Amino acid sequence: MAARKIQVLAFVGAPAAGKSEAASIAAEMGIPVVTMGEEIRAELRKRGLPLNDENAGRVATELRAKEGMDAIARRCLPRIKEIDKTVVLVDGIRGIAEVETFKKEFGDDFLLVDIEAPLDLRYERIKSRGRGDDLLNLEEFKKREERENSWGMGEAKKIASRIIKNESSLEEFRAEIKKFLQQYHRVVR
Repeated sequence: MAARKIQVLAFVGAPAAGKSEAASIAAEMGIPVVTMGEEIRAELRKRGLPLNDENAGRVATELRAKEGMDAIARRCLPRIKEIDKTVVLVDGIRGIAEVETFKKEFGDDFLLVDIEAPLDLRYERIKSRGRGDDLLNLEEFKKREERENSWGMGEAKKIASRIIKNESSLEEFRAEIKKFLQQYHRVVR
């Protein structure tokens, strides 16, 4: 019996570029979403730590140091494989090692999409997002991005198969994401 084929779409991008918004659109369209950041938030809960940027960053760095730079991706693999759909979206690639792990597991059925937005726009978005790990001033926000780049995010972005710019209105971005995802939507049903 042949293994079930899964098309894995994955979003990479700087903090507040629009990955979570794009993932929510996928979910609205019936595409299951595996959020890599949820692995970090689950680890924070397990350790009894409050959700904030400092704790999230420290735990993510610790996991990568202890388990390898692809630790979060490997933790997501069982969740992806248990989904009984032919298309799954992975939200929140943070490094090249994660991309390599997914490519090794899913081969040509892995597609990396870079979501891009300028720093000033991303900072405005993060301030209004209201998540516990987003309560940052501009310097802290830049440090968060530097931390994520230290995990290989820049290298991952460079090899993305597709770039989607998120520089205008939310409505335009949503329309572009829907258009991109529609080619996969028909196989999800």
